[in-house]
Amino acid sequence: MKKLAKLFIVLLAVWALAACGNESASGDSKTVKVKIGVTGTDGEVWPLLKEKAKKEGIDIELVEFSDYTLPNQALANKEIDINSFQHIAFLSQFAKENNADLEPIGATVIAPMGIYSEKIKDIKELKKGDKIAIPDDPSNQARALKLLESAGLIKLSDDFGLFGDPTKIVENPKDLDIYPVVAQQTPRVLPDVAASVINNGVAGQAGFDPVKDPIYLEDADDESVLPYVNVFAARSEDADNETYKRIVELYHEADMIKAVEADTNGGSIVVDTPKEELVKQFKGL
Repeated sequence: MKKLAKLFIVLLAVWALAACGNESASGDSKTVKVKIGVTGTDGEVWPLLKEKAKKEGIDIELVEFSDYTLPNQALANKEIDINSFQHIAFLSQFAKENNADLEPIGATVIAPMGIYSEKIKDIKELKKGDKIAIPDDPSNQARALKLLESAGLIKLSDDFGLFGDPTKIVENPKDLDIYPVVAQQTPRVLPDVAASVINNGVAGQAGFDPVKDPIYLEDADDESVLPYVNVFAARSEDADNETYKRIVELYHEADMIKAVEADTNGGSIVVDTPKEELVKQFKGL
């Protein structure tokens, strides 16, 4: 009986140690694993978020994609849990075209789009017939055309909306050749065009300073850019997941804001748009 009692005590101690070993930093019994789809992992932002989340028992695995459509497909197919790479308009377009039950769960940044050139220093230097590259996905293509309009280069039809294309150009005084290419290619075609409209994130990855290098830059304070607020997205069934909500909260802490500013040379601005406003925008597009 004494031997059995000792054996029971030993087994109890082993069980207790194992249980303690499974405790997370937040005191939960298990570490929660979350796969986040992204289109770039360079810099301080994602490693810092992983570190902060780990302290709270959240084990983030970053899944990197090379094409803008793939993170949403992976999310819809339950290959990842959430993603963070796109703005509301892009997410809305994908959801409609693919009948995907996705939605925004939190804001990240607003990243002004810019016009870049290796040939000219001022937008006014564009000549008749010059070629301008723009992203070819529906939402960013429309955003790029609006940027060209705001620069005084073209005029768009009144029914242009958020997903208009070059057929909606009603005035083009310089007969500019608007040339859609895959978004990631917009920096690479610069030697072949007079100018290129480049997404902020793509510009940063290509080594540009998204504040100093554009010859023309989108106004981040204009209310019209709200559909272009970047977001965390999830499947609608997980929109109220507490772990995902906590990740969004961690993203908006002071050290994360500084990391975003450092990584983007001030080109991306962290915003804390309420989830309700994000969803309203998303459903209204």
